[in-house]
Amino acid sequence: MEDRTHSRLTRDGIRIYEAADFDGMHKAGKLAAQILDDVTALVQPGATTGAIDAWITETVENSGATSATIGYKGYKHASCISVNHVVCHGIPGDKVLKEGDILNIDVTVIVDGWFGDSSRMYVAGRPNRKAERLIQTTHDALMLGIEAVKPGNTFGDIGAAIQSYVEAQRMSVVRDFCGHGLGRVFHAPPNVLHYGRPGTGARLEEGMFFTIEPMVNLGRPETKILADDWTAVTRDKSLSAQFEHSVGVTSDGCDIFTLSPAGKFHPTWG
Repeated sequence: MEDRTHSRLTRDGIRIYEAADFDGMHKAGKLAAQILDDVTALVQPGATTGAIDAWITETVENSGATSATIGYKGYKHASCISVNHVVCHGIPGDKVLKEGDILNIDVTVIVDGWFGDSSRMYVAGRPNRKAERLIQTTHDALMLGIEAVKPGNTFGDIGAAIQSYVEAQRMSVVRDFCGHGLGRVFHAPPNVLHYGRPGTGARLEEGMFFTIEPMVNLGRPETKILADDWTAVTRDKSLSAQFEHSVGVTSDGCDIFTLSPAGKFHPTWG
């Protein structure tokens, strides 16, 4: 499926897509973003993560798309929902959200063979000040990483922009997980690290598609995987946050495929 005559691979194994392929990524990204917009109303104290995932599953099916995560390496859900000190890959279930809980909801859909992958933060009720700062820092770090995306820059430039900002806020960047290439496959080269040194790594070229998805901890960066072989948590039990966009490199910068149609990418507090 990924073997397309009108695309090519760089010497680093990164696929370069054609201008027409951006349309497919926009459609897939828009659906993922719309689902994340619409799920906002369900995130309330008393809701279960399983009920939220059930709604997402039904919405993906009703849209005529396919969930990329159901069946992926045995995974059974249309979303990952990571609450408080869960860094990523939280499995939806019976957990009841409490006032002030923060959570990341991560959705990937397949539309006409193209993968749309995005995640963002939500709050059940109102966050405390530390959680609010963590969410803001993580959001801003992602956007700084995206600002570094343009032909001629390197993947190290993206990681350095994220790491330097996060550490200046006295928080830490998770090293154990990274962004990834995507397009007509879920995961492909490159690995997009959220830390690094400017000028290092592969050089960005027009037509590259990948995710940037920094995970930021209030405490130390170390994580561990629970017995379910999916759920990653902070080793020190500190709060963690994550935001993710899928992007494509353009001739002079970057195209974000997963922009929120309703402008809800960042949670707002009244």
